[in-house]
Amino acid sequence: MDWDDAYANGKYIPNADAIAARWPVEAAAFRARTPGEQDLAYCTTDGATDRQRLDLFMPSGPAKGLFVFVHGGYWMSFDKSTWSHFAAGAVAAGWAAAVPSYNLAPEVSIGDMGKEIAQAITLAAGQVEGPLVLCGHSAGAHLVARMMCGSALLPEALAQRVRRVVGISGIYDLRPLLKTAMNDTLKLDAAEAQHESPSLHHPRAGFEMVVWVGADERPALIEQSDVLSKTWAGQVQTRCVHAKGRHHFDVINDLQDANSELMQIALAD
Repeated sequence: MDWDDAYANGKYIPNADAIAARWPVEAAAFRARTPGEQDLAYCTTDGATDRQRLDLFMPSGPAKGLFVFVHGGYWMSFDKSTWSHFAAGAVAAGWAAAVPSYNLAPEVSIGDMGKEIAQAITLAAGQVEGPLVLCGHSAGAHLVARMMCGSALLPEALAQRVRRVVGISGIYDLRPLLKTAMNDTLKLDAAEAQHESPSLHHPRAGFEMVVWVGADERPALIEQSDVLSKTWAGQVQTRCVHAKGRHHFDVINDLQDANSELMQIALAD
């Protein structure tokens, strides 16, 4: 098994570089036209970095709740400035939307990234009342699933506000990554890969897990989604959707449309 090839997304997507090049342009346009607060520091301790910040976008009226979008990049690349426009569907539907950055490998471990995302959610949720929907793409899907499993990262009162977690084309079992070249940067060992893998832990009760994956994804990513859905079924309400005709880079496009099936499911009462 060639594990590097199994998790090589862009290699199998036509015009992948052109698609990715559009994201920061579209994100900047969304920030320019959408009210809210940018660059809110969610970590105030000594040693806090510029990456420990989030943008909070607000709807035109009272917010129905808080939607959090955590970006991907295999825990090694990107920041919030590339992904702002994927909050558009939530804001149009009347929700506040938080988009955080976080420190990346090799500077920090994947476990530390999870702690940062928990801090970001805590700050944003302190400014917006109502239910929480946590959504992430790729590595971000792993991080939002991690919020609700294993050793709890969110404070209990905050976890109780989580209505739904939406993992889009995520990696929920980190053990295969031990066999990839990217682990030279991630620096996972067997113990952390086990501890930080949502598929290997029980979820807390009281929320719905939506596992959304492009039907045209690499087989390894489809399998990752199917396994999480089956593993957590019976412990929490789960839903697994293979989005027809979608690959790893366009599977998130429907986050921009409040009327899409993805957003209708994500924000359902």
